Amino acid sequence: MSSCDSSAISPPIFEGAVVLSLSAQLVANYSREITPVYYPNHGGLEVKNASFCNITVSYSHPDQNDLVSVETWLPVDNWNGRFQAAGGSGLGPGRFDLSYGNMAGAIAEGYATTSTDAGITNPLDPYSWVLESPGKINEVLIRHWGGDILNEMTIIAKSVIEDFYGRPPEYSYFNGCSQGGRQGFELAQKYPAAYDGIAASAPAIHWAQWAPAMFWPQMLMNTMVGYSHGCELDHLTALAVRECDGLDGVVDGIISSPKACSFDPFPYVGTNFTCVTEHRSMELSRAAAVIANASWSGPTDSAGNFIWYGLNHGTDLSSDTTGTGIAATSCNNSACKGNPVPLAYQWIQLFVQKDPNFDYTTLTRQGYDDIMLRSGAEYDPIVSSSNPDLSKFYKAGGKMMTYHGLYDQVIPIQATERYYDDIAKYVPDVHEFYRFYEVPGLPHCFGNGQPTTVFDALRAWVENEIVPGSLSTVLTDAYGKKNNRILCPYPERAVYLEECGDSADAACFACAAD
Repeated sequence: MSSCDSSAISPPIFEGAVVLSLSAQLVANYSREITPVYYPNHGGLEVKNASFCNITVSYSHPDQNDLVSVETWLPVDNWNGRFQAAGGSGLGPGRFDLSYGNMAGAIAEGYATTSTDAGITNPLDPYSWVLESPGKINEVLIRHWGGDILNEMTIIAKSVIEDFYGRPPEYSYFNGCSQGGRQGFELAQKYPAAYDGIAASAPAIHWAQWAPAMFWPQMLMNTMVGYSHGCELDHLTALAVRECDGLDGVVDGIISSPKACSFDPFPYVGTNFTCVTEHRSMELSRAAAVIANASWSGPTDSAGNFIWYGLNHGTDLSSDTTGTGIAATSCNNSACKGNPVPLAYQWIQLFVQKDPNFDYTTLTRQGYDDIMLRSGAEYDPIVSSSNPDLSKFYKAGGKMMTYHGLYDQVIPIQATERYYDDIAKYVPDVHEFYRFYEVPGLPHCFGNGQPTTVFDALRAWVENEIVPGSLSTVLTDAYGKKNNRILCPYPERAVYLEECGDSADAACFACAAD
């Protein structure tokens, strides 16, 4: 192992780019508490007094007038011989707080790790980088954000690792969720030999569809000038859970078989209920039933044709539970207005309309149809990451694992199901290299039921050929009780063995296909 000195590290060489700077900084006594929010596919852990060499490489593509930086952390005392790259989140490709949490978890477990900013200096403010000027996108940065620099990140990190330790990593892994999950899919599809194993969960593939689809209930509320109270949506969600909870054989306040749920909200219009958040009795409005039903059904065009998938019954629509809800409103006494997910209206304003001042509240039904069509036409080639042909990744010996929450309130799980099913057209024995787990009760990426053994199972599969079967998880039911459960590789699901008698015991469940 060399010293943490930039003179000991050779500038990486890769086609089409020029390295502008290479810095090395020894970081000592680094400590941080890492929850599973920051370290998807793993459990939480505490980083204590870690020492690592931070090597940052900045480079440019001369014909693109960009400046991209890749940051690689190299454990000084406890390198395990492996490399684990960290994915991004939301519109952030990497090198911000969530990615740094991912990297901190990796070095604590002995991995060399890396992250790229894709040339975006302020990922949390898309108004600062998406547009070069009104009407004109910054195509270079958008393509970088979409993933055309992910392999460069990998090349740089592997080069730095080999120079620092005197040998290349024995195994290379990628770890991410949401945007990071999409990046993992992008790597498997376009750079199939880059990683031995990819943990890519709740993947934001089909970005150009699901991002504007989040605005669907908001557009409906705006056009019909009828806004639901959050507690109305919560009430309808509770009614749906009451009706569909037991369809999986266990009454725990969680819908684990959402495909079997056909709850109809309209018979409840006009009935009274207690709005807890507003401390008063309320009559359920027709607007609330329309919005809840539309959120579950998913966007359709003006002629009623399918555009994209909806969310499962039981999912947080109002944001009251998770802080994110596609049908959220803000209410002052009896008056409410829409409170859309920022990423939804930012996508419409910046990426599709290319106007940061576009008033998304004025979108008509026909205008929304046009937004959805143009979004896919323009951005599918850049950020879809949904090519199901993983035959090259399979032939290269790669392994991939995914979890996705059945209560994901942002990215409909049906798209991930469709993707998995489509892989079989190219690799009939898809289960030989890819395992996908659906998680009851889990919102987007993290929360109740979040599996924490995915990465360990992936590593055992890659290095020891231990094929992953069911995974363990802990699910807190609606009554506060913790339940040990199993997660089954899709298309199987966990089935309760009633004669066993204890739904909190993982041994009382078995994997079976519907």
